[in-house]
Amino acid sequence: MIGVDRLSVTFMSHHREIQAVSDVTFLVAKGETFGIVGESGSGKTTVLKAIAGLEAPTSGTITLAGRAVKPKRSREQRKLLQYVFQDPYGSLHPRHTVDEALLEPLLIQGISGAEEKVADAIAAVGLQPQHRFRYPHQLSGGQRQRVALARALILRPPILLLDEPTSALDVSIQAEILNLFARLRSAYGLTSILVSHDLAVVGHLCERIAIMQLGRVVELLGVGDLRRGVVQQDYSRELLAASRGFVRSDG
Repeated sequence: MIGVDRLSVTFMSHHREIQAVSDVTFLVAKGETFGIVGESGSGKTTVLKAIAGLEAPTSGTITLAGRAVKPKRSREQRKLLQYVFQDPYGSLHPRHTVDEALLEPLLIQGISGAEEKVADAIAAVGLQPQHRFRYPHQLSGGQRQRVALARALILRPPILLLDEPTSALDVSIQAEILNLFARLRSAYGLTSILVSHDLAVVGHLCERIAIMQLGRVVELLGVGDLRRGVVQQDYSRELLAASRGFVRSDG
């Protein structure tokens, strides 16, 4: 469903070339949830934005549903995927109610039955009817991320891209949002890519994981190997050790 072949992305900063992503390759099967993990600056979000058409690749090929796409997407290609950003407050218009945020994509696409679809979308993400006419500042962080999920899914795209969807939330709320995504993924038959620095999150939701370091994929592994700690690269072992925390020794 998603193909990334030798993808590279280069930025210019202060007249200096920065290689954000270098020669990244992976495939995501239909219905699969694929994880990308790595420390800050490893290039994982840049890969996700390139797939979404928000960053232009320097080289390489991206395919969606078996067809190569360019950064400037056709109308049909844009319908294939939606993006959920890390910060739910920043990704929602502060002067638009939940109702307006959810109606907008339906009106742009000229889809009928908008009122019913908005009500269904609100219910699907576990919000109450009274939330429909509230503004983002009147919602909690978890509620805002539920709105972001509802907006992303209201057009029923087959692909969902999630960029650290719980990192801006309180720990007590993170599990709720992850479990909600798991239910929606199953209900809608989604193909997904989840970017995170948290190995526990990707281990809970993903079938396979790419570990990135300095713009490159250093290892691809199944979730079973991740849980057992069966990895090949030193960086992967260091990442696993860091995720488990430090064990204090007496003396």
